[in-house]
Amino acid sequence: MTDPTQDPRFLQDPYPTYAAMRSTCPVQPVPAGSGRRPSYLVTGYAEAREALGDARLSKDTAVFFAGKGSQRRLHPAVAHTMLASDPPRHTRLRKLVTKEFTTGAVAQLRPFIARTADELLDQWPVGEPLDFMASLAVPLPVIVICELLGVPHSDRADVQRWSAQLFAAGEPDAIDAASHTVADYMTDLIAAKRRNPAGSLLDRLILARDGDDHLSEEELVSLAVLLLVAGHETTTSALGNALLALLQHPAELDHLRKNPDEVSAALDELLRFDSAVSTATFRFTTEAVALGGTDIPAGVPVLVALGAANRDPARFPVPDRLDLDRDAAAHLAFGHGIHRCLGAPLAKAEIEIALRAVLVRFPAIRLAVPADRLDWRRTRLVRGLVELPVLV
Repeated sequence: MTDPTQDPRFLQDPYPTYAAMRSTCPVQPVPAGSGRRPSYLVTGYAEAREALGDARLSKDTAVFFAGKGSQRRLHPAVAHTMLASDPPRHTRLRKLVTKEFTTGAVAQLRPFIARTADELLDQWPVGEPLDFMASLAVPLPVIVICELLGVPHSDRADVQRWSAQLFAAGEPDAIDAASHTVADYMTDLIAAKRRNPAGSLLDRLILARDGDDHLSEEELVSLAVLLLVAGHETTTSALGNALLALLQHPAELDHLRKNPDEVSAALDELLRFDSAVSTATFRFTTEAVALGGTDIPAGVPVLVALGAANRDPARFPVPDRLDLDRDAAAHLAFGHGIHRCLGAPLAKAEIEIALRAVLVRFPAIRLAVPADRLDWRRTRLVRGLVELPVLV
């Protein structure tokens, strides 16, 4: 049994592979390597939505890997985040931060996001090639989440570098080392904020911890690390994917260029078309589960391919076409169920504000290289570009 998602062409365009797998069976086993039991890959929309909402699929990685003799040395604050937990722990931790990411809370951040985007765009060299990722898609979400958490300006470049190392696919030693660096940094930052409190989200979490709001010190560090890293990595990729989709669809790009106020309405379709989170984070069956006509045994990983689900023709007709008039609100780019992305309102605000600013200020933006020469990140979790060379 071979894993078609390991084909080098898959990184460039995974959707034909997903379509072929889905047409055979929307839930099927894929090799896990080194003699382990196979994982199961979900490529159908209905099956993905069902799996994401099924309490029999646990996210508690500590339980799954207990006693398996893993050589990994991830810092506990990174290995055991809210994202890798089930209720009631997940419910308790998520409740502490939910109010920080509501649409209303994010609305207060919009002027800062817009100002930051404009400052970054002020530095773009007109008439010369530039990398959209390095010039806007990477720094904007980093600056915004650091501002929200109260990370000092002088530390933001380090945060960006460590985060990239945490997503270094195929480099477990580098990932493990970065996890300790990030967790140690956050531990020191929390200590500094206790000495000199301010008004950031991290300060509010420290108050909750010190006020005995059922939050341990390790959970405080873990929550802060998760918000810091998850709060920008996927938004960066979503921004790059959205602009690339528009650059490859001139009619849609031209429409938004002439009607920039419609960027907000186009977001769901852009997120559906090329989802930044290609495969949802780790889940495993706690008991035997029947899904999409496939019997999955207990104790095996289930990989939910959000990108594949969002291209399921049974849910989105002619799914490989970017159609900005489509009602794509039911997309799974942010997941579904109790683990649906907490920061979705913030991510959507950043993408909307950034894309609108780019189209208004640089209406002639175009690709500087052929699309088939673009370099994609080598990770199955995140689908995103290493670079996006454009001309303005």
